[in-house]
Amino acid sequence: MPQPRTPGTPAPASSSAPASPSSPSALRADGPADLRERAEELLRRLVGNADARLREDQWTAVEALVAGRRRALVVQRTGWGKSAVYFVATGLLRERGAGPTVIVSPLLALMRNQVDAARRAGIRAETIHSANTEEWDEVHARVAAGEVDVLLVSPERLTHPGFRDEVLPHLAATAGLLVVDEAHCISDWGHDFRPDYRRIGSLLTDLRPGTPVLATTATANARVTADVAEQLRAGHDGDVLVLRGGLDRRSLRLSVVELPDQAARLAWLVTTLPRLPGSGIVYCLTVAAAEQVAAHLRGAGITVRSYTGRTEPAERAASEEDLLANRVKALVATSALGMGFDKPDLGFVVHLGAPSSPISYYQQVGRAGRATDRAEVVLLPGREDRAVWDWFAAMSFPAEDQVRATLRALEEAGRPLSTAALEPRVDLRRSRLELLLKVLDVDGAVRRVPGGWTATGRSWTYDAERYARVRAAREAEERLMTEYVRTPGCRMAFLRSVLDDPELVGAGHPTPDVEAASDADDPGWRCGRCDRCVPDIPWSAPDDDAVRSARAALAVPGEDLEPRRQWPTGMAALGVPLAGRLAAEEQAGRGRAVGRLDALGWGQALRELFAASPDGRPTDGPVPEILRRGVREVLDTWSPRVDGVVAVASASRPELVHHLAAGTARHLGVPFVGELRPDPDLPPGRHDVNSAQRLATVARRLHVGLGEAALAGLPGRTVLLVDDRVASGWTMTVGARLLRQRGAAEVLPFALALG
Repeated sequence: MPQPRTPGTPAPASSSAPASPSSPSALRADGPADLRERAEELLRRLVGNADARLREDQWTAVEALVAGRRRALVVQRTGWGKSAVYFVATGLLRERGAGPTVIVSPLLALMRNQVDAARRAGIRAETIHSANTEEWDEVHARVAAGEVDVLLVSPERLTHPGFRDEVLPHLAATAGLLVVDEAHCISDWGHDFRPDYRRIGSLLTDLRPGTPVLATTATANARVTADVAEQLRAGHDGDVLVLRGGLDRRSLRLSVVELPDQAARLAWLVTTLPRLPGSGIVYCLTVAAAEQVAAHLRGAGITVRSYTGRTEPAERAASEEDLLANRVKALVATSALGMGFDKPDLGFVVHLGAPSSPISYYQQVGRAGRATDRAEVVLLPGREDRAVWDWFAAMSFPAEDQVRATLRALEEAGRPLSTAALEPRVDLRRSRLELLLKVLDVDGAVRRVPGGWTATGRSWTYDAERYARVRAAREAEERLMTEYVRTPGCRMAFLRSVLDDPELVGAGHPTPDVEAASDADDPGWRCGRCDRCVPDIPWSAPDDDAVRSARAALAVPGEDLEPRRQWPTGMAALGVPLAGRLAAEEQAGRGRAVGRLDALGWGQALRELFAASPDGRPTDGPVPEILRRGVREVLDTWSPRVDGVVAVASASRPELVHHLAAGTARHLGVPFVGELRPDPDLPPGRHDVNSAQRLATVARRLHVGLGEAALAGLPGRTVLLVDDRVASGWTMTVGARLLRQRGAAEVLPFALALG
């Protein structure tokens, strides 16, 4: 059966828009046959393909939405045509006088794709998100005037006070169809839970009775599917239609290439990337790794761009356009490019490091081969992957005492507090505090209002059991990802099994997709394409010269340490009288570190050094020999002109810091002056807290512990201030300020690790 192309395919010049409700040509099909005929007319107009026909599950979903006004969850692989369902349903509903379709979409890239596809088909689509605030009033007016068929909003808008209180009630009362795209984000069992999505539950209860709802995703196992379906029942007496399809993608050729070290993996990219079909994506686990890899590939003459959470929106859009137009061989990306990128002819997806979840992995590789006969999917796992997984796991939902402290701080304030103003009153990092506030907002314990956040006074229960189950589920997913690398069997069969593919044996899926209908009859199903099914996949070993070049690049140490210029907001609430900009005469200069903890190359040795011992305590000892070489090379390249070295005495790693400072002084040929010492009567405080809390601890504890002779020699001198690690940067900032207040002309920070 001919299948529709993706909605991103340009429609012929002769195609016209779906008839508006007031158009005399608007059709009102009464029977199922007439409705399907009209639906397929709209599909053909949408995709620009005169032979296009709806898949059976596509038609089932459209009919349920338009004729049955039901709620439906469609879980189908990337490229199956989920957007065609809601665009066709929109056309049919608009012809019947329904209001506009509201699509909740998570990323600007996804919005851009959807708006472009809709407009090419003559569907009038607009967006509301944080990057187009100047257009909001005009968009609202067009919606009110009935001039918009599809309105896309970001989930973050649902919690914005003005939008929530002024715009959302109107949309809930007038929407003809609500679509929740990437619906796995609703579920905290999913790999990409986003608390803003939970606000959709309130929107569902506010819809007019009989308003159809469609949720779509390509990445949901049975647990996530059940959770999302349950949440779609909010404010709804009927059942939810769930349509799950098979996961096999016949174009994808899965393989795993295990190489001895980071240099070999980087060299493999240099050697192999030019040979891969078309253009594609190289995924990295951290921002630092993505930037390093992109720089190395560009140095080898391969045209790539980096794409991470730190990339500016305009640069992201330009990078997407370059990949769409095949002006680059690849985007070297983090998971920031996981959802929302639509390039049907993407030729390959390579992972430098394994994601922590098979769901996340399948969602990312699913971007490839949507409109090609073959696409290469290669995983290059590394032994450092687990350390990255553990770091992200540490960003999970806060403990109950931290949640209670946050609620108490809001209640005691008696007025709205911005996140920045709340930060000094709690011990959570900014990212975790924002996550917590969004969850509490959805649960009704706090409310976002103009000026910040306020407590509602409603009772709230900490669901420790559920959070523990979520952690356990994610640990199980990590084990599955490790098993995927090691499995002796078919890799696609493994993924389909752990993701609960309903078309495998015993799933009992009532309407299997035509492509995979035979799978249910074969308990030993194999894809016949992966490196386990076809053992002679010709991935050559990386070129020796490329390995040497990569090893040399990774062996170059050195990261800039940018000085702090501004004190955090609200320090007075912590009893620390620091505010505004740091005085120029008290600032640190630009410093250097050997490497970043989250980077390739030196990051591996640094992560091993700073890893806790089995009993959870910090390890201490002299600087390891491999890192001594890095110290010497950074100092030789930097050549700081200093008169002496001062260390920041460490309570957790005193031998390491003293050895580093003394060795640095010897290498530079300057005296080791002494140490800044923390007050032994005050507890050291934690490092995993927000910026204001960390500064407060450092400001209270750190003192100049130098002798009188050393102090007398400070005026007019340049000092190298040495510590083992720079995280928040406040220890170096406060230490430099103390030394400059005692007369030092300049203070240059130096550390082993950044991050």
